[in-house]
Amino acid sequence: MDMKLIHSDPSIMMGKPVVAGTRITVELILEKLAAGETVQQLLDEYPRLTNKGIFAALSFAAQALRADVIYPIREEG
Repeated sequence: MDMKLIHSDPSIMMGKPVVAGTRITVELILEKLAAGETVQQLLDEYPRLTNKGIFAALSFAAQALRADVIYPIREEG
């Protein structure tokens, strides 16, 4: 994926990674997909978003999780 599509600038969305040329954060894309929205629904809802932008966001998130940081998941119960 073209990682140039993901951009971070402290003056845009408080520095959160966004799809370049938009104010659509990687976080928002992940949340909406996790909630069950489809890629087509995202494209319809955000006209400036592209398929490439969505998949660049997914690729960015996957690379971020490859870091040597362990995120413990607590079981509720």
